Amino acid sequence: MKVPTHLSTLTTRIFLQVRPRVKHYLQGWRQRAESIPDPELRRQAVMSIQTKMFHCEGGAIYALLAGSHFDEAARFIIAYQTISDYLDNLCDRSTSLNPSDFRALHQSMLHALTPSARLGNYYHLRQEQNDGGYLAGLVRTCQDVLAKLPAYPAIAPALHELAGHYCELQVHKHVREDQRIRRLSSWFRRHQEHLPPMTWYEFSACTGSTLGIFCLISHAFQRNFSRDLPQLIKKAYFPWVQGLHILLDYLIDQEEDRHGGDLNFCSFYPTTAELEKRLTHFYTSADKSIAHLPYASFHRLINRGLLGIYLADRKVDCQKEVRKIARRMIRHGGGIAFFFFLHCLIYRRIHEKQDPVPPSDS
Repeated sequence: MKVPTHLSTLTTRIFLQVRPRVKHYLQGWRQRAESIPDPELRRQAVMSIQTKMFHCEGGAIYALLAGSHFDEAARFIIAYQTISDYLDNLCDRSTSLNPSDFRALHQSMLHALTPSARLGNYYHLRQEQNDGGYLAGLVRTCQDVLAKLPAYPAIAPALHELAGHYCELQVHKHVREDQRIRRLSSWFRRHQEHLPPMTWYEFSACTGSTLGIFCLISHAFQRNFSRDLPQLIKKAYFPWVQGLHILLDYLIDQEEDRHGGDLNFCSFYPTTAELEKRLTHFYTSADKSIAHLPYASFHRLINRGLLGIYLADRKVDCQKEVRKIARRMIRHGGGIAFFFFLHCLIYRRIHEKQDPVPPSDS
């Protein structure tokens, strides 16, 4: 099965292959989430699936890189993204502000990338304990897929580096409000010399994406997977593609985060003009960074798809400055970005009417 490198074939495969698989696997995880004995863990698990399904839909597009192994790659991506969304909910509205608790929870994401790892009690530092094996089931699903992947040893170091950054971010950004910026700035300084010129909040954004992990695993199913490709993919996706992904996410969440008192990396730019300038820089740098990857056309479609997916969100409509930035960013992305924008706009409106989502507490 060929990797789609044209807009028409990609959108067809998304409709006929990606979305049905995501729906199938998420139905199974939702049934398990609804059976969680602890009421708070159950509420956060179910809510994370209800309100963040599009994260799995977007991530599972990378499974198309796996060719005939699409289903295995999709199974991993959906399980891993579900862990990420569930833990994000637990930490965002945590009954604890203990960094050791957040680190214990996110140990599950590192274990999910290590087939030989023994599972632990990831809840041991918090009041809520009994999830009926829900998180362990997600971790084992990821381990099962990777255990059967011949190229796993070649990608393991890059996977753990990206996941290590992700988990570290989740610890620092969820602690007490008066500690967050100090911890994130200190963390950035430890990595600054190995990065292109950027701020601490841009570095934090670059670490908050799972796209590099999904790209590595899906590529690793290819028969012609070469030993030098893991580093090439990691450098292409981190920092630029991952940074673009998360900065767009924070861009549209600014008003919501202001009301919720949550940390938003886009709020640290000194002016709206500087925010737009840096977003454009991340977009153009992301395009350049993936130019030397196999199936570069596929990755370029993803970059433009990121613009469409995020900037078509309803949250953009009620933020005047964000709306202006969104219009200009879509123009940067050209006709393909505009197609994804319209597609996501229509799809979400239809989906909201058919299956309204209850208001989120995040």
